[in-house]
Amino acid sequence: MCGIAGFTHFGRPPAPGVLRRALDGLRHRGPNQQGVFEALDISMGAVRLKIIDLAGGDQPIETEDGEYVVVFNGEIYNHAELRGELEALGHRFASHCDTEVALRAFAQWDTNCFRRFRGMFAVAYWQRSSQRLVLGRDRLGIKPLYYALLAGNLHFGSELKAFFEHPAIPRKISQTGLGYFLSLNYVPTPHTLVDAIEKVQPGTWLEFQRGRIRKESYWQNRFNPEAVSIEDACRQLDELLKKSISEHLISDVPLGIWASGGLDSSTILHYASQVSSRKLKTFSISFTGRRFDESEYFRLLAARYKTSHQELDLSAGLDLPAAIEEIAYYSDEPSADAGALPVWFLSRMSAAHVTVALSGEGADEIFGGYQTYVADKYANFARRLPKAILRAAAKAANRIPASDEKIGLDYKVKRFLAGALLPADEAHFYWNGTFSSREVHDLGPAITPQPVAGLAERLPGIPPADDLINRYLFVDQHYYLPDDILYKCDRMSMAHSLEVRPPFLDHRIVEFAGTLPAGLKIRGRTTKYILRKLVQNQLPQAILRRPKEGLDIPAHEWLRGPLRPLLEKNLSPDSVRRAGLLSPAAIGNLLQRHFSRKENLGYHLWGLLTLHLWMQRWKIEPAVTLESAHHPALANAGD
Repeated sequence: MCGIAGFTHFGRPPAPGVLRRALDGLRHRGPNQQGVFEALDISMGAVRLKIIDLAGGDQPIETEDGEYVVVFNGEIYNHAELRGELEALGHRFASHCDTEVALRAFAQWDTNCFRRFRGMFAVAYWQRSSQRLVLGRDRLGIKPLYYALLAGNLHFGSELKAFFEHPAIPRKISQTGLGYFLSLNYVPTPHTLVDAIEKVQPGTWLEFQRGRIRKESYWQNRFNPEAVSIEDACRQLDELLKKSISEHLISDVPLGIWASGGLDSSTILHYASQVSSRKLKTFSISFTGRRFDESEYFRLLAARYKTSHQELDLSAGLDLPAAIEEIAYYSDEPSADAGALPVWFLSRMSAAHVTVALSGEGADEIFGGYQTYVADKYANFARRLPKAILRAAAKAANRIPASDEKIGLDYKVKRFLAGALLPADEAHFYWNGTFSSREVHDLGPAITPQPVAGLAERLPGIPPADDLINRYLFVDQHYYLPDDILYKCDRMSMAHSLEVRPPFLDHRIVEFAGTLPAGLKIRGRTTKYILRKLVQNQLPQAILRRPKEGLDIPAHEWLRGPLRPLLEKNLSPDSVRRAGLLSPAAIGNLLQRHFSRKENLGYHLWGLLTLHLWMQRWKIEPAVTLESAHHPALANAGD
């Protein structure tokens, strides 16, 4: 695992020291080696976390004739297979690492190489003779890759902090990105929270040549449900999981498994125990004495599979505010998902023992693991009721006292009824997000709400509205998965120089899931139906029957308790006014409603807290200030 960065500088010399400083800012992604390639028109480099071929594979790597150069972040699990094919075509290798395979695959097949890679990656190639820079990102967006086109030159990097070292990069909030962030709790691809910087879309390569950008998608998951028996589907999934987990276990450094005691990580642990001869290491987070504590389940599995087990109690006097401050540095964009906090501590604990960890990310988005998919179904029936009845029910639900539960019944009922009053696409985003469009507008005149429902409409090949489950699985695979779940996992793990691999996101498994009818994913209120059937005789019934918890914190409670001082300090009227982005009165109203238990607004406030911490840490300026929004003439004064 690595971090990459670079920029072209056609027509001018490179700013001195910028690339080295950018790579220093990515050192956590690759503490074992740093290297640069500099030529007349381009500077590019990488920091390396050694996983495969510890003695070889230092980056950047060039072909013998200097025609091609590569910097690479990720893992190509079929690199040995591709190496044999390339050797048969006459290529000679100087190392055993997958980075050199990626280089010679591009030299042989050009951009067609991306279709041949199985794995997770973000890569940049420079071709000397044609003065051509090519960027590529893996199919599901497991590894991050950003770019910016400024003054006829292209900048790229694994994290935004690599861009901030270049004087040409403006540190201004993107109004579009901000509108999405406040509604969704993440910024959907291709947008970011920083003006002029975009994400390379998953499954896409980007070519920069002669001052112009050309993009092409090399992979799209097509949802084409086919009639299949549950028995045949389980046989196919069993074979695919064995292959994927076997490949994900390949490592020249110590490796472990994140075990929550839930269905997904337990399935990975089960298959890993079948295909690995090594004693497995497992890592877990506990919340001693809390209803949502999962220690009973992951200890049961650790004993069953005789793992070397480590766990950390997140209720045991840890310095949570200090960790949140650190997260503001390592999150290129605010990690508005409160689950970032336990993932931070899980990563820190794991990195003390291993360099690679397997996780269960992706199973929920490909097999239907969230209650939001069930809510999508039931809301479709609720919308047949007269609107007056739904409004009355929502108004009555708002009188239910707010609880301190992580996601209590009161919270679920209120969110469901509010969503049932929205169009179906907008409701799905609302259930995973926080503020509605109206609420975003109320946060201040400097904020431009974004039409989140349009995110679904712009996706080519999206299943029709009458196939609700597959439709919103498709949506979440394009947005929520890469821009929230995988983003969070990458930043929190790489902050501790830990590589995390998600075997469920082998593209062959994702494509297989796209052929399944919705009924094999969600049946009634049973989520991930096919996965439960697959392991029903392998895992303990306690694991199969338990409700999904998710690795998260009790945000509502902690922001009224141990995290309240941090919240009040950073969202005080003076702090909000200095930031110049949101209305102090609007934020004060949110705090009052939360502290008085009129509403549970923990997730809303967590997003606003991390936004302000991030802006302060990276000195990000609003594109439109609260003051200039009240006085339009001021906003245009610099034009």
